[in-house]
Amino acid sequence: MKGGIQQFTQLARETDEDPDYARPTPTPRQQRWDVVTGLLLAAGTLTSTLLYRSFVGRDNDVLQISILESVLWSLAVALPLCVRRRHPVPVLLVVSAMFIGMQSRAVIEGTMSSIALFSALYTTGAWTQDRRVANIVRLLVVVIMFCWLAYLISATAWAETGPDAEPDEGPIPAHLASVIYSTLINILFFAGAWYFGNAAWNRAAQEEQLRRRTLELARERDESARRAVLAERVRIARELHDVVAHHVSLMGVQAGAARRVLDRDPELTRQTLGVIEESGRSAVEEMRRLLVVLRDSDDQEDGEETTASPPSSGVDALEQLLRNAATPGLATEFTVVGTPATLTAAVSVSVFRIAQEAVTNALKHAGASRIDCRLRYLAEAVEVEVVDNGRGQAPLGGKGSGLGQVGMRERVEMHGGTLEIGRRPEGGYRVRARIPLVRAAVTGNTENERTAVPR
Repeated sequence: MKGGIQQFTQLARETDEDPDYARPTPTPRQQRWDVVTGLLLAAGTLTSTLLYRSFVGRDNDVLQISILESVLWSLAVALPLCVRRRHPVPVLLVVSAMFIGMQSRAVIEGTMSSIALFSALYTTGAWTQDRRVANIVRLLVVVIMFCWLAYLISATAWAETGPDAEPDEGPIPAHLASVIYSTLINILFFAGAWYFGNAAWNRAAQEEQLRRRTLELARERDESARRAVLAERVRIARELHDVVAHHVSLMGVQAGAARRVLDRDPELTRQTLGVIEESGRSAVEEMRRLLVVLRDSDDQEDGEETTASPPSSGVDALEQLLRNAATPGLATEFTVVGTPATLTAAVSVSVFRIAQEAVTNALKHAGASRIDCRLRYLAEAVEVEVVDNGRGQAPLGGKGSGLGQVGMRERVEMHGGTLEIGRRPEGGYRVRARIPLVRAAVTGNTENERTAVPR
């Protein structure tokens, strides 16, 4: 008995519990199940008691009490389980008292009443919020139960001693065998209820920690995506800043030239003023786009100086981009479709950046042997399409999840365009962006299509 109590104490000491965890109160559905469980156990205990009274002899002590008292004891030991998760500690104390009282009154029903006691002990370990109280109460119940067991064993041994006692026929004396058997069964019984109760509490705590960690990871993922969007907007804003600065600088130069030739060449002055007017409109348009880009971003300070030079990348650099991407195991092709139109600097830069990101993704992730880039000049829009014959990337659903794809979408939405990203039915991957032309002007008589030699 002493060894069993030490085992329970060790279990309580070694249980890995979160001291900050508070298990939520049982749900209405769990409370309804408790009522059903309590009623079923009460019915089982009552049935078992009545069946036992039916097959024991008339001279047995079980018949010394009335059927009504047996029924009451059977109900008293099981019905408290109807509220076991709402009041685990009081239920355990009541069930334990009823269990001892039932046996002391010779209502011998050892199966269903033991299950009721096991359930109460388990529930105390699984649902009691104060873990110190749970351990103390369970330990107290276990000690009392083993003391009661010791009393029953000693009373049985006293009754079985005497001249009429039957001789032992087994390898172990009958009384000793009974003591060993009863002690081991009770140790396993109470240790199982203690262990599984703690395991249920720890499992609930781990599930709660997992849920909190999942929420934290979701918040971190959303924050990373938000920062990626802000970083890309800042990058776009810098490029638009360079474009606007270029227009303003050009206006200043043209205004100075117009002032110098104002009296000598009125026609040249008129043309120069037209260029200034067009540059001013372009600057206003690009400033509007710049404000749209920064509509949701936080105010940020940047210590870097920006120059008043136009951006170095645009649609004119697309052919060089494809040429640089070509390797002995990778063929690239660049095609211009339609009559080239005059693009604003912002649109030109955005088209180049989208194509650059698409080519980079194809090189890094697709494992392609061929990349085709087509620049199409349509009636009201310019379209860039990059396709490859590689494995493709993970499906993206509605919005791209990669940081580069976030940037592509930001650029397209800035100009009011559309973006398609995904696998092709015939294999490979496609990125296609269409940007409306705000002021499209046809320039010169060029070929309808110019194709570079595959490399």
